[in-house]
Amino acid sequence: MASRPFSFAPLPFILLILSLLHSTTALKFNLQAYRYPPQKCIWNAAHANALVIVTANVGAGRNQRVDIEIVDSGPAKNVYLSKRDIKAESRLAITTHAEGEVGVCLRNYIVGDVSHDDLTKLSRVIDLDIDIGADAVDYNAIANQESLSGLETEMRKLEGLVKEVVDEMNYLKKREERFTSTNYSTNQRVQSFAWFTILSLAGLGVWQIFHLRSFFKRKYLID
Repeated sequence: MASRPFSFAPLPFILLILSLLHSTTALKFNLQAYRYPPQKCIWNAAHANALVIVTANVGAGRNQRVDIEIVDSGPAKNVYLSKRDIKAESRLAITTHAEGEVGVCLRNYIVGDVSHDDLTKLSRVIDLDIDIGADAVDYNAIANQESLSGLETEMRKLEGLVKEVVDEMNYLKKREERFTSTNYSTNQRVQSFAWFTILSLAGLGVWQIFHLRSFFKRKYLID
């Protein structure tokens, strides 16, 4: 009985890979309040010109004020957005300027008069959702606006995910080229230093030979 040849179906594999590329972060945590609070930042990688949607749901809490700031880790240290005293649900949108990481930073301040015993008890529950790239696009709104069918909407989503894959591959290619250039430059410097060391040792050896020869002649040890 002849065995059936193995055939690889690329479409399901591609769809599986695309489904794993969702850039979504969902967190729920308690944010302790202080008079001079430290920043608590959540960082996510993002490409240049990527849409980032931050949805922050802040729980109730007396004598507290939660401030939010969205920044990046690039050389310019861009501050995209800064908002004081966010309450309940806040939806914030930015577009990144450069490759790197985007940080959503929160501080919880104590405001007003609070007894010493209550200082350590003050905190607020933060429910944070961060969508980046294709996941930040509201495809339902696009479908209603452009009268798209369900299949067309899914194809639009896949188009966005494919664009993210292409951007990621281009980014990795640029990084590889930069690393290759750095590696080549480092190798050239190492080789130059090695040749300099060899020539210096050779020159030092020749100088020692002539110096010893001159010394021995002065001592009449050799002709």
